Amino acid sequence: MRRLRPWALVLGGLLCAWAAAAAAAAGPPPRSYPHSAVLDGAAAYRLRWGRRGSALAFRLEVRTRGYVGFGLSASGGMASADIVVGGVERGQPYLQDYFTDENRVLKKDPQQDYHLEYAMENSTHTILAFSRELHTCDTNDKSITESTVRVIWAYHHKDMGEAGQNYHGSNRGTKSLRLLNPEKEEVLSASLPYFDLTNKDVPVPDKDTTYWCQMFKIPVQHEKHHVTKVEPLIQKGHENLVHHILLYQCSSNLNDSVLDYGHECYHPNMPDSFLTCETVIFAWAIGGEGFTYPPHVGLSIGTAADPQFVLMEVHYDNPSYTEGLIDNSGLRLIYTPVLRKYDAGVIEAGLWVSLFHNIPPGMPEFVSEGHCTLECLEEALGAERPAGIHVFAVLLHAHLAGRAIRMRHFHNGEEQKLLAYDDEFDFNFQEFQYLKEERTILPGDNLITECHYSTVDRIRMTWGGLSTRNEMCLSYLLYYPRINLTRCASIPDIMEQLQFIGVKEIYRPVRTWPFIIKSPKQYKNLSFMDAMNKFKWSRSEGLSYNELVLKLPVNVRCSKTDNAEWSIQGMTALPPEIERPYKTEPIICSSSSCSRCSLFLTLLFVVHVTASTIGNIGPFV
Repeated sequence: MRRLRPWALVLGGLLCAWAAAAAAAAGPPPRSYPHSAVLDGAAAYRLRWGRRGSALAFRLEVRTRGYVGFGLSASGGMASADIVVGGVERGQPYLQDYFTDENRVLKKDPQQDYHLEYAMENSTHTILAFSRELHTCDTNDKSITESTVRVIWAYHHKDMGEAGQNYHGSNRGTKSLRLLNPEKEEVLSASLPYFDLTNKDVPVPDKDTTYWCQMFKIPVQHEKHHVTKVEPLIQKGHENLVHHILLYQCSSNLNDSVLDYGHECYHPNMPDSFLTCETVIFAWAIGGEGFTYPPHVGLSIGTAADPQFVLMEVHYDNPSYTEGLIDNSGLRLIYTPVLRKYDAGVIEAGLWVSLFHNIPPGMPEFVSEGHCTLECLEEALGAERPAGIHVFAVLLHAHLAGRAIRMRHFHNGEEQKLLAYDDEFDFNFQEFQYLKEERTILPGDNLITECHYSTVDRIRMTWGGLSTRNEMCLSYLLYYPRINLTRCASIPDIMEQLQFIGVKEIYRPVRTWPFIIKSPKQYKNLSFMDAMNKFKWSRSEGLSYNELVLKLPVNVRCSKTDNAEWSIQGMTALPPEIERPYKTEPIICSSSSCSRCSLFLTLLFVVHVTASTIGNIGPFV
């Protein structure tokens, strides 16, 4: 084999360097960053990002001429965080990979895995573009997965080298994001019509949890249309007050009299018309943004089978018991007369919300499972869609004790790849996850919503319920084509749970709720909730109880629209024999530091633009 002469190697290197310089001067192309988020309230710090094979590319646009900090943190704080700091100082770029220990001490990472691609500073802003492998083999780095990522950010008006490690002061914060959400195909037109469903001056009570229900009528359409996007309309300043919004389809037999007023949901005096609203057609939760349907799917409105009356349920979370709050939040629905190929539907899967779902105190981890059973899917899909339905997005939902949620999928008894998961669940950030690839659910499949909780800071039982201090374990599946199945859930058997703590008999017939225990003596005349709280829970007892609960028979919930039920509703089924705990797929890591130096020499081109030469350039955010 002929060897290249030295001058040829030099020429090749110069050509590569020239090409790299030209590309860096122009900056990464816009399509490299399909996602963006403003991280602070003053819109001074914008993050753009996008996936590039096994790496993730970032672009920071920050209103400062000093240093810019960016990082990934398990807790959202500085402790044990993966951090990168960069900027442009006297025309020279700098970017350093750091990490912090559990005491928040900043240290330079011996393995530099963040790679600067572009840097620019003008009279107002600093722009940094860099990339990093998703999995780096570096124990000081955080792996980037499809789970929620708590991004931390900071900036200072001075550069790092001017006075050592300048403290950023109040110019810092955290935001939860999904960095690996698939790229969405936006096909919306700014001229599309829309309608708003918003509360009108709702007085939010001075209590920790309020569910407020308001009935709306979908604007009359004389022909079928498709809703293509739903956006939250959260009143300014109420971003932490409005925890989630659910939109239910109600009976088509209602009349306009139900539109007169709203009322607290699940209240004894709640209007009867609210009880006809069982089908969830949209779900938004705190931290989420607008949801855009895929180009071939839309939420149908305008036909007799479509929603005419809808109930909007808004969950207000007011743990500080603030008085005098008035809210006008809601949703905006954007629609089009140009029909998509399929109508979208929503299935609520998981654990039926009830006191039969409970978690002992003091547990670092406790697992609950809600079953969308093969019996329910066999009957509903077999009757309506034998070829199966196609899931394109999932919202995983729990409350404050939630730590991780997985949606497990079984076909012919064999476990498939996780349908959706979030191993870093954040109560304050819940939104629909777009699936990278649509998943087909067939008759006879099993779906299990697996929720992991921590109750180490609690001294009493945690119960399934509506309050954020209670718990839920739910998945909302967006799918097509729409069928007559709205809820596919389960309830564990309560009597076997009570037998674990020694309960022998309850008073029958049951006339009170929660029902009362008859024997043994130590629990006599106590409600089952009081008895469970009286039991002396230890960590080992909690583990044994968890093993029992996961094997208990379940009561099947299999619901249609308009309060109808499939025949399997109310029947008892056994959970499938599955592997516990779920074995995650092994992560193949690669050091980007090594891979890059083995491929080719990269020349960084940095543009430093002074205030005198960029007077015509406006802000970047």
